[in-house]
Amino acid sequence: MTKRRLPKPSELKQILRPKPIVLNPTDRRLANAHTIADLRMIARKRTPRAAFDYTDGAAELEDSLRRARQAYRRIEFHPNVLRGVSDVDTSREILGKTSALPFAFAPTGFTRMMHHEGEAAVGRVAERNGIPVGLSTMATTSIEDLAAAAPGARKWFQLYVWRDHGAGEDLMNRAWAAGYDTLMLTVDTPVGGSRLRDVRNGLTIPPALTLKTFLDGALHPAWWFNLLTTEPLTFASLNHFDGTVAELLNKLFDPTLNYDDLDWVRRTWPGKLVVKGVQNVADARDVVKHGADAVLLSNHGGRQLDRAPTPLELLPAVLDELQGSAEVWIDTGILSGGDIVAAIARGADAVLIGRAFLYGLMAGGERGVQRCVDILRTEMVRTMQLLGVRTLADLTPSHATLR
Repeated sequence: MTKRRLPKPSELKQILRPKPIVLNPTDRRLANAHTIADLRMIARKRTPRAAFDYTDGAAELEDSLRRARQAYRRIEFHPNVLRGVSDVDTSREILGKTSALPFAFAPTGFTRMMHHEGEAAVGRVAERNGIPVGLSTMATTSIEDLAAAAPGARKWFQLYVWRDHGAGEDLMNRAWAAGYDTLMLTVDTPVGGSRLRDVRNGLTIPPALTLKTFLDGALHPAWWFNLLTTEPLTFASLNHFDGTVAELLNKLFDPTLNYDDLDWVRRTWPGKLVVKGVQNVADARDVVKHGADAVLLSNHGGRQLDRAPTPLELLPAVLDELQGSAEVWIDTGILSGGDIVAAIARGADAVLIGRAFLYGLMAGGERGVQRCVDILRTEMVRTMQLLGVRTLADLTPSHATLR
């Protein structure tokens, strides 16, 4: 028979240690987010369906996005042991300047639709953490306003070249004058992709108060209150536009875009030039010949051509072709620090994240974006320590193979 006794108060005190009460609801939500998937779940609950689906969705059957994520699941890590990894350095030189982490915030459109703090919040987090931030042509914060919100951040401007070269030149001049050092020319958008979630949701900019959105808004009153009591949601770098997102994209994107336009951008822009949206080896070689300082292997987050090449799988062939003549970056499907480590090990010079920080933004504004960075940094450091590497330069393809 087991002999039983009553526990002493001092013994109970050791085990009865309730978690501190967190009064702020945003802090309380974010404290329960331990992965990017957790941030996504919170974002889904906090954001109306149309806005969330714009971020979360992709084109047609969404196979491009699904395959990109599955590629990272196929990574098999091969650790070394007995390497001494108490101090890990996650810094990386990207186009001649040091970034505290090997990733940047990708340029995203309509960001203030996700959360009213928008691009300014993202820029402040980038500045605080020493990483670059991209601003989209279709941003809801102007070039100058982001520069004012995050004066110490490294800022990149993403450009769509459309038929009116004068408008593009004006944007480039404004970006350079405001201290942006890199231009990201997006080339995979001759027309807009078929983003069926947006079509089915009837997504418009600004959001229209239909019966459907009214009912959805009743479930997300804080989002609607913030939308209606802050600056109107507009494209800060474009003229006023009313209509669906699909109509805007078809008006903005230029199916006549060609290498002459790339040459014009290279002549016009005095800073570093990145060509975003490259999806095969030949195009990677050619854009470098036309003056690109970096090639971003990207299928636009799966939002343009469905069943497009997966950047992680395309990476080795492009690296073999370019032989160091330009930096090679990748995006799409990256949802963890382990994914970032895998991409660097496979040879990428840097990665861009989009949905990951947007989930954080929707979950908790600026604090949510910071939580995203904290999660990715923690996962990166732990993965590197478990692999037995102290710096990103120590990573090699032998550390991360595709099963």
